Amino acid sequence: MKNCAIVGINWGDEGKGRIVDLLTENFDIVIRYQGGGNAGHTVINDQGKFALHLLPSGIFHKGVVNVLGNGVALDPENLIREIREVVSRGVPVTPENLKISDRASLLLPWHRDLDALEEARLADKQYGSTKQGIAPFYSDKYQKKTVLAGELFHPEELRAHLRDLLEWKNLTLTRVYGAPPVTLEQLEAWLGEWGEAVKPFVCDTGRYLKQARADGKRMLFEAQLGALRDLDYGICPYTTSSNTLAAYAPIGAGLPSLRTEEVIGVVKAYSTCVGEGPFVCELFGEEAEKLREAGAEYGAKTGRPRRVGPIDLVATRYGTEMQGATAIALTKLDVLSAWKTIPVCVRYRVNGEETDDFPFPTELNAAEPVIEYAEGWQCDISGVRRWEDLPQAARDYVTLIEKAIGCPIVYISVGAERDRIIIRETRREEK
Repeated sequence: MKNCAIVGINWGDEGKGRIVDLLTENFDIVIRYQGGGNAGHTVINDQGKFALHLLPSGIFHKGVVNVLGNGVALDPENLIREIREVVSRGVPVTPENLKISDRASLLLPWHRDLDALEEARLADKQYGSTKQGIAPFYSDKYQKKTVLAGELFHPEELRAHLRDLLEWKNLTLTRVYGAPPVTLEQLEAWLGEWGEAVKPFVCDTGRYLKQARADGKRMLFEAQLGALRDLDYGICPYTTSSNTLAAYAPIGAGLPSLRTEEVIGVVKAYSTCVGEGPFVCELFGEEAEKLREAGAEYGAKTGRPRRVGPIDLVATRYGTEMQGATAIALTKLDVLSAWKTIPVCVRYRVNGEETDDFPFPTELNAAEPVIEYAEGWQCDISGVRRWEDLPQAARDYVTLIEKAIGCPIVYISVGAERDRIIIRETRREEK
């Protein structure tokens, strides 16, 4: 395979980690290029079930190098805790298979504090943050007021930088939120424990990737969340604070001159959403609970119930276009196996008029779903491994989605385990 990005098409939680874990065997390097520890990628393989938050999902493959690029919100404390958890279960994580960009900015304790303080201030107008400090972190990054991982190797300059940042940050903590100030001693103690622990993994990943490209290494870019959470093209302000699109992958990975030849967009066979904001196709009550339980739809990071609904073809078509997807991986098709008929959101009704176009964010509150129904297959498909062995109704459902979004569906997952997958080789050839 060529250099490839695996990205979310919708609100996130589509199953990207599961697809990265599946396809990593075809690549030499897996790179996380944006986001932080605010969302989880669940991976189930022969080593167990893992919920990764910062580690790239290629960490389970021997001989694969995993990179955290400069676009990532690097939380040393949570990363080291995650590494220790994975290592305790027999998965090796060393500076040979995990490399962190020296240009990645550190997510500091005050970022998490500010995240929680701002959500509390917003009260009933909250954005639905996971309170992992992501929005304050990226705000500071674009104000050029963060600490780069490479600064850990320059203690005297780092100490002076921290003093300047503390003076500025404490103004916000104390005067805006009435919170206690942070001291230099507190920050240095935290960096002494967690910053020092992460230092062995920090290096010039740009140089490493440049050499890897020269050597013909194959690279897989792993995104966090989905197109509808992109800072620029998502449902503002209910987005994340980074760019989730494949177009950003080379920049956030650490070598802007890299090329991404393939983009695999991941779509769930129905819709889920964690957090606040418009969710046009949302189901409620008993019908929602049935779908939520069938799909085990609870956040990998927070455990909170995900909002659920039928597949939204309007949002999915928009996300496919924004990501520039060349192929689609459809996940959790098996979850719909019990339904006699399956609802599908085929278009929106906005101010009395039906539309196939995804509306401007402020218009989404007035949008209503136009629902049609597909025939269910009502049998267990988790053991199916070939397209032609799927029930006709299941194939029709996949084809309906494929035609509506204008992109070939190549991968179909019928279970969370690595081998529960159908690969439509003919669709890869037609691509």
